[in-house]
Amino acid sequence: MKSYFECWAGVAAALFSQALAGEPELSESLPKPVGEGSFGWAATLKGDVEGRFALVIDGTALDTPLLGDGMDQKAGWSELVRESFDAAAGELLARTGKKCQVASVEPLPALTQVSHAFQLRAGGRAWTLLVRDESHIVEAQEKAEMARAQAKADDRDLRAAAPPVSTALPPGLELLLDVELEASLRFGAREMPLGEILDLGPGDVVELDRHVADPVDLIVGDKIVARGEVILVNGNFGLRVTEVAAPRKRLESVRCLF
Repeated sequence: MKSYFECWAGVAAALFSQALAGEPELSESLPKPVGEGSFGWAATLKGDVEGRFALVIDGTALDTPLLGDGMDQKAGWSELVRESFDAAAGELLARTGKKCQVASVEPLPALTQVSHAFQLRAGGRAWTLLVRDESHIVEAQEKAEMARAQAKADDRDLRAAAPPVSTALPPGLELLLDVELEASLRFGAREMPLGEILDLGPGDVVELDRHVADPVDLIVGDKIVARGEVILVNGNFGLRVTEVAAPRKRLESVRCLF
């Protein structure tokens, strides 16, 4: 399976050859120190692939107008490198179905640790590019653990002591007490690429982001009004309520009527 780094190496070689002067070639090489004046950027990745991906370029590259005469070379490099970060995310999605978003890009003058090194040759000169790849694919188990942690945080919010509130109904609300609302149970969710959805067939198993021992949500409108455990009642599914939201939260679910 392709990694973010492999996708970046491929798209960067293509983008650099198109954007830079002097028939440039980008190839992986042994790490070499870059002198003073080096410049670079670090991208924060989110999605199915998370972490940081950083690139630092030998500062002497600014002495050659690789991006054209009269142009701010550092600003041009910044735009080109950011484009390579975004293009790598798109290439990763196309090749693996893994979604990756470049959440932010920050300037980075130097690297203390290096995982890969490249040499850029153009116009008879060569420059060193250093890469620090700290990205990783978020596995299904890790996603499930993150979802359970979020569910526990939601549970704490749900159980948090609420200030005393009046149990009296707001004026006019008693007129709605006989209105029937649709309530549903939410067992969990999962994001799936369109290709996987189209490939689903009888007998396939779709793993959700919630553990079998975790409580399920009772949803009215778009609000969680209670949580509990699933039981059988006369051959039908039922919910044994273990937690309920504060009255005000439950009343907010009435907004789904309007």
